[in-house]
Amino acid sequence: MKKLAIIYHSAQGHTAHIANRIFEGAHSVPDTDVHILKAEDLTKAPDELLKYDGYILGSPTYLGGVSGPFKTFMDATGRLWRTQQLKGKLAAGFTVSSLPSGDKQSTLMSMFVFCMQHGMLWMGNPILPEQHTGTPYDEAANRLGSWSGLMAQAGHSAPADSFPAGDIKTARMFGRNFSEVMHRVSDTRLAFREEGKVFA
Repeated sequence: MKKLAIIYHSAQGHTAHIANRIFEGAHSVPDTDVHILKAEDLTKAPDELLKYDGYILGSPTYLGGVSGPFKTFMDATGRLWRTQQLKGKLAAGFTVSSLPSGDKQSTLMSMFVFCMQHGMLWMGNPILPEQHTGTPYDEAANRLGSWSGLMAQAGHSAPADSFPAGDIKTARMFGRNFSEVMHRVSDTRLAFREEGKVFA
């Protein structure tokens, strides 16, 4: 059984909605124990991260970066960084904004740098944009064309569950893919250890 933490902050409920769709995809992979955790709760207990084999990080994009509460969570992991206790863990990220671009790439990059400093392994978004095969734009997986992580768009002041069908589909696919890769990485690490080789 592999353990996955989906860690997010959500002010208006949009990021939480995507986190739950990612959960559905990740949970569909056998032998995967998936937990949804609020970043603000982990700020008080960052050592809880040590229980998990992988992390999917989520934040709304505010002014071109992660939200304040999510940044506070990242800063709270400083002690784990000094001892590199998260080294070798698999990680990925997702973000939501009200515009198709909205500088979401900057948010994903801040998550990427955070994970690199901890020595984690970053996994991007390998899902091909489906609109190129004739699927209507709003129904297409990875319609926003993001490779570094998952991007989703909710209209300004829209209800928390108001996402195009393509973004919901992408979130589920993203979660499932992450779980499958996490199992492969963990199995490889175990095989190396059994052979007496060094693997983070």
